[in-house]
Amino acid sequence: MRAIRLTGPVGIDGLIVSDVPIPDVRPGWVRIRVMAFGVNESEVTSRQGESSPDFSFPRILGIEAVGVVDAVGDGVDLAPGQKVATMMSGLGRTIDGSYAEYTLVDAANVIPFDTDLGWDVVGGLPEMMQNAHGSITTGLGLKSGQSVLIHGGTSTVGLTAIAIAHHLGATVIATTRNPARAELLTRVGADHALVDDDTLPDAIRTIAPDGIDAALEFVGATALPDVLSLIRPSGTVCFAGALSGAWTIPDFDPFTIPTGVRLTSYAGEASDLPSDALDQYLRAIESGTLNVVIAGAYHGLEKVPDAHRDVESRHQPGKYVVVVPTT
Repeated sequence: MRAIRLTGPVGIDGLIVSDVPIPDVRPGWVRIRVMAFGVNESEVTSRQGESSPDFSFPRILGIEAVGVVDAVGDGVDLAPGQKVATMMSGLGRTIDGSYAEYTLVDAANVIPFDTDLGWDVVGGLPEMMQNAHGSITTGLGLKSGQSVLIHGGTSTVGLTAIAIAHHLGATVIATTRNPARAELLTRVGADHALVDDDTLPDAIRTIAPDGIDAALEFVGATALPDVLSLIRPSGTVCFAGALSGAWTIPDFDPFTIPTGVRLTSYAGEASDLPSDALDQYLRAIESGTLNVVIAGAYHGLEKVPDAHRDVESRHQPGKYVVVVPTT
């Protein structure tokens, strides 16, 4: 099969397609004919050799994929031809990933689905949908009618979280550092699009003088004290990302958490996006009631370098997707 297999850190131009063996199916595992995959910041980091210790070379990158079942091992209740999604759980890090025509994954990390949406749309959904869904449901337990702050709203997961929270029936406050992107936040479902500057706390208190019910933190851990101060008693803040790179708070004092306010985190896996939840979101995307942002689609593994350049540039918010044509 054709794949991009790296033996060590490379620049963008080192993302070269080569021929490698098709992986053999084994008991409990599923071989997927990859039809599309999203390109993620973590893959850029891995390519550069700056990933966490669980990553190792040689490796086919790619932490998510959509495609069709090609073959199944003993004990797997999936039929060839079934459309499926997979993500995380070591994919592209401890096991070979999705920058290939085929990938082999544990059946426990496979989500079957059915949709007529194009692969260029579906390919961008698994990782960002799992993270947004899990953060909102497991991390926050958000309910219809509640208010939620999405801090870091123009990230791929942030945009998806806005759309899901809006679809759920919450009042959504979302932030961006770039005023020109406020319209995008409103388009995907934000009721209030605010610029993330020194005026942000006062702007949120004007909207919700008694405090907001919940917040998703995507900017960084050092932002948590300010965000926690905006939450009403019994409200919840979920730490789910660090766009700024700040994953910890130096000299953290737990008493900076206001009395009665809950602080949680979310870092989930494929199992946190049940097939019925994915199906619900697919139906909503089909009907136009849930908006996801695909920044660009590329056709062919040879276009992966272009996708990496666009991810690194951060010029356009949304997910970049590579479609893998059948031969």
